[in-house]
Amino acid sequence: MKVLHGNRLGAVAKVLIALCLTAAFAFGANSADEAFERGLEAYDRGYLQEAVKQYTQVIKIDPNDAYAYNGRGLAYTDLGDTSKAIADYTQAIKIDPKYAEAYNNRGLAYAKLGDYSKAIADYTQAIKIGNYAEAYNNRGNAYYDLGDYSKAIADYTQAIKIDPNDAESYYIRGVVYYVLDDYSKAIADYTQAIKIDPNDAYFYYIRGDVYAELGDYSKAIADYTQAIKIDPNDAYFYYNRGDVYAKLGDTSKAIADYTQAIKIDDYAYAYNGRGLAYAKLDDYSKAIADFTQAIKIDPKYAEAYNNRGLAYAKLGDYKTATKDARKGCELGDCKFLQYLAQKKLLRD
Repeated sequence: MKVLHGNRLGAVAKVLIALCLTAAFAFGANSADEAFERGLEAYDRGYLQEAVKQYTQVIKIDPNDAYAYNGRGLAYTDLGDTSKAIADYTQAIKIDPKYAEAYNNRGLAYAKLGDYSKAIADYTQAIKIGNYAEAYNNRGNAYYDLGDYSKAIADYTQAIKIDPNDAESYYIRGVVYYVLDDYSKAIADYTQAIKIDPNDAYFYYIRGDVYAELGDYSKAIADYTQAIKIDPNDAYFYYNRGDVYAKLGDTSKAIADYTQAIKIDDYAYAYNGRGLAYAKLDDYSKAIADFTQAIKIDPKYAEAYNNRGLAYAKLGDYKTATKDARKGCELGDCKFLQYLAQKKLLRD
């Protein structure tokens, strides 16, 4: 009851804030500065249409206000109207050709559209104007998406030189090292990110993934557990810890974690993992139920078809096993079908 009461009070507070803001906006602004401040406030509170309205009012009063165009561009970006956002950032740049933030924001908009050449050009211009750490990170992200990992690392490293206390820069550079299988450098970067921001659950989670990849399961479990302490509502944290418990043969803990992941998010991989755990316990009826649920969530999940087929085979139902094996092969994984063929267990 206490939790419900607290939530209700939170909801009431939000309504009151919204009413106050609506009342304030209704009186209008007497100057560009007032409208600009209201645009900022509306944007910060997530009232994006109102932010657009207020920034538009600024532009009517002063059509050479580059900051208003940039602010309205940000609101359009968050509303998903990327073309209007680009038009506003472009106008801001025309008014103030040395407006680094507008170049950076336009670069982000181009990146959303997959136009990485224009995005990189804008980030580069932002960097030339202001040696801009965020622009280095964003350009690094563009290079990462293009598969140019050496340039991505160089940009993240430069961002770290400019701002050595930005945990995000270490994190994203660590991601590239992880992709490149340079696990020691990935761990070093994630560890530094954690030192700077020890309350970000995802930093622990991703470091746990690297430890799991290295087979250091005790450290992986410690990191997943810490991530769960910080954010107990992320299904992936439980799922990955469940996988490690399964690898260690601790089936009961694996099932508990998969079950918790499923409670948070109806997650196909968690059903598949729990199904494998039940199969290890020879509880094939529960295993089949979980594999079936995984397939309902993701009908193209080849592994779940193969795992369900194996469970049916364990029960002696080779006809149903063959059907699942053929479906798994149709979806790109033919290992179980080949196994049944080799063992002369195919039944159609």
